[in-house]
Amino acid sequence: MIRVTVAGAAGRMGHALLTASLATDGVTLSHAFEHPGSDAVGQDAGEIVGVGRAGVEISDAIAGPEFDVLIDFTTPSASLNNLAWCRETGHRIVIGTTGFDAQQKEAIAQAAGDIGIVLAPNMSIGVNVCFKLLQVAATAFGDEVDIEVLEAHHRNKVDAPSGTALRMGEVVAKALDRDLDSEGVFVRHGHTGARERKSIGFATVRAGDIVGEHSVLFAGTGERVEITHKASSRAIYAAGALRAARWLIGKSVGLFDMQDVLGFNNNDSD
Repeated sequence: MIRVTVAGAAGRMGHALLTASLATDGVTLSHAFEHPGSDAVGQDAGEIVGVGRAGVEISDAIAGPEFDVLIDFTTPSASLNNLAWCRETGHRIVIGTTGFDAQQKEAIAQAAGDIGIVLAPNMSIGVNVCFKLLQVAATAFGDEVDIEVLEAHHRNKVDAPSGTALRMGEVVAKALDRDLDSEGVFVRHGHTGARERKSIGFATVRAGDIVGEHSVLFAGTGERVEITHKASSRAIYAAGALRAARWLIGKSVGLFDMQDVLGFNNNDSD
């Protein structure tokens, strides 16, 4: 039995994680917390997601009942604070937060010298299969196609492009030995001139309640291939996060992602 704590319990992903933790065999919801002043503080974790009383009261602090793995889908600053606590106390952490800058990613990498961390912009099994397919497609097509990454999310998502879209671009760029920082095109406006062959374009939509949609377009002369993932429920991210948490129990230190969890990087899957 693995004991998990959920950070950001009142958020969209927090609710999905609470629901999944309470329903998944082999997982116990040990603790859940929100920021001080949240209306969720003091409420029962099961009642707040509509599954009945769970006996776990949402707290306003990370410290609480003992647990094995913290699952964090919050904000970059909150995630780093939670990471610092986990590093100090020797707890493993699964991070699904996106929007980290280079300095923040370096801080996470340094913490991985002391604790086990799974960091992934998208915990969906399907999305991570897409990452593998993108590697195959990019290698096969090489420089003979134009590559565009398209993503759409709900109107309240604050970072753009999404962490998943950026990771898709990184996977393609690495396969083609390109530098995404220099080859990525994130804004087009006015007279842009002809497209550079080696550029990797990004397009973003923010509208309504779209859970998450990502497509990568490989467009050549006479044919076009699209690799697409569409999420209809946040439950898929919660299920992936719990799978990552179970897998991470076997790792005392190190920085991993969902490709490791699924065995795509030649590590053992759960």
